[in-house]
Amino acid sequence: MDHPLRVIRGLADEVLARLSGSFSALYSATGRPSVPPEMLLRATLLQALYSVRSERMLMEQINYNLLFRWFVGLSMDAAVWHATGFTHNRDRLLQADVARAFLQGLLALPRVKRLLSSEHFSVDGTLIDAWASMKSFVPKDKGDEPPAPPSAGRNAERNFRGETRSNETHASTTDPDARLYRKSSGQPARLCYMGHVLMENRNGLVVDSTLTHATGTAEREATLTMLERRAGNKRITLGADKAYDAAEFIGKLRARKVTPHIAVNGTISKTGKRRKTAIDDRTLRHPGYEISQRCRKRIEEVFGWAKASAGLTKFKVKGIAKTKAVFSFFAAAYNLVRLPKLLNQQPA
Repeated sequence: MDHPLRVIRGLADEVLARLSGSFSALYSATGRPSVPPEMLLRATLLQALYSVRSERMLMEQINYNLLFRWFVGLSMDAAVWHATGFTHNRDRLLQADVARAFLQGLLALPRVKRLLSSEHFSVDGTLIDAWASMKSFVPKDKGDEPPAPPSAGRNAERNFRGETRSNETHASTTDPDARLYRKSSGQPARLCYMGHVLMENRNGLVVDSTLTHATGTAEREATLTMLERRAGNKRITLGADKAYDAAEFIGKLRARKVTPHIAVNGTISKTGKRRKTAIDDRTLRHPGYEISQRCRKRIEEVFGWAKASAGLTKFKVKGIAKTKAVFSFFAAAYNLVRLPKLLNQQPA
């Protein structure tokens, strides 16, 4: 009776009941019956909670694991869906804005809403590898590329030495939405996406998430997008690392009644000059700035759980629409993992 999945199942059922109207619009009244969307979303949550690396393994687990059957809502003798049929029905939900609606519906529950801060937030982004090989990153104009010999097979070797590759001239044939991006000097370039999370500072719960192409300005642009979606116009604070210390971005934050508690980027140039920061002394000397800098580091727990525990080191879907939905589901799953203990600490 004290299993944490009981609380998670109760929270998920409350959210799914609110979303039942939107599910009806996604399914036709005629034709063969498909996987019920409520069961499909519960199974998708299990895949994140227990780091099941493929839909085929998930169906195998649901087939013989009574805990999984109970959570999804299948009886002991009910037939389990075929992995291909499950994937096709899941992709239908990933194409709609169901994932973000699920996250927002979870945060709107009364017993969850009282756990959230309405004044203090943190933001950060992370790189997640796309489901595409570096060999698939080929010139958009393949006219000058010599064909591979038939003996090489479909996974032929490629020599990239001396070849200049960029997102302007090259694209992945496997996932055209993926972008080649290097995190910093000395790091390898990867085909990836960039996931972004907005966290409230009281209990470290995710209040919004989005996913974009991996670019040098994506973190700041995604932050403004998530702030625009936030309800209310009351002044808030926003903690972030030094990658967000840009004068134009901080000016846009102040115009939105956001106090920037951003780490100072004090990089020293080759000439010995320290980079000029956009954070003034009025912000730096405030005691709330130091508190925000301590709290913002908790956002790394979201990315650490998603990659180390939930297995989101690499997307298993293609296209920015589906990867964005998957990232939102994992953000909601992170909240569900933490909520049982937080709700148990609240007075009745």
